Amino acid sequence: MKQALGGLALVATRVAGAVGVAVAVAPGAALAAYPDKPIRLIVPAAAGGTTDIASRLVGKRMGELLGQPVVVENRAGGGGIIGAQALRQSAADGYTLMMGNIGPNAINYSLYRQLPYRAEDFAPITMVVSVPNVLVVNANVPARTVAELVALAKAQPGKYSFASSGTGQSVHLSGELFRKRTGTDLIHVPYKGAAPAVADLVAGQVTMMVDNLPSSLPHIRSGKLRALAVTSASRVHELPDVPTMKEAGVDDFQVTAWFGLVAPAGTPQEVIGRLQKTVAGILAEPEVKARLADLGGMPGGDTPAHFGNFIKSERERWARVVKDTGIPQQ
Repeated sequence: MKQALGGLALVATRVAGAVGVAVAVAPGAALAAYPDKPIRLIVPAAAGGTTDIASRLVGKRMGELLGQPVVVENRAGGGGIIGAQALRQSAADGYTLMMGNIGPNAINYSLYRQLPYRAEDFAPITMVVSVPNVLVVNANVPARTVAELVALAKAQPGKYSFASSGTGQSVHLSGELFRKRTGTDLIHVPYKGAAPAVADLVAGQVTMMVDNLPSSLPHIRSGKLRALAVTSASRVHELPDVPTMKEAGVDDFQVTAWFGLVAPAGTPQEVIGRLQKTVAGILAEPEVKARLADLGGMPGGDTPAHFGNFIKSERERWARVVKDTGIPQQ
């Protein structure tokens, strides 16, 4: 009887040991297998804008390095809410990511009374790129400086308009800041992304836009849009003759738009770590760095913890801006 019990105890010990080994190697085994199918990258904006440009630039290279395609999916609308909600409803397995940005991941929390997601629903991966905004007008607008634009707007209140890539995006808040800081009466015209907004600006349907630099830069270079000021602390290399807002006479107006990868909360840390290292490596590649620099962007690549703290600070900062500008909650 004792021998039988001893044998059972030995078997139980071996089984427990085997289970322990399996548990210990499971995370590594799962990571080794990741990814074994395509990854979906949600873009909470229309094609052609900076969020889309950054997603396609990084997504293509990610697919090459990870050995699985990264499929970019544009989910525009609602100031990024539609895309963010789609991410929240996705499985936390590393196969659905989003190119987050200042709108859905920072500004929206103070601009909307109710959101179908919370900050805690997302896990930060890494910053991808940050860019200044630029105040641009249609080439036919008779203003070659910020002062001249302000004079036009004050002479005919309510006549001139500013486009945005959607309510709650940095482009929208930049326009509201301009209106507040200059005391002008401008009409806000929101679009479902930067590309359609810029298209209407080029066509003369709206007057101005404080756009992310990458989406307006080609039209500035072609002469279809005129750049009056940038929202960075210093002038940008791509537009050396364009003054900063401060140089143009508008104080307390510094805006940096940012774009970075986030995943559903609960995504395994091993997967998030692998994605962060992959993207950081991509952003350090000379070709990618050159492409981002040509767009006026600063590459990221920081750790998930650093990016998470940055997002938190941005939520707090833009809450103050929303309150300062007096924008009514949606």
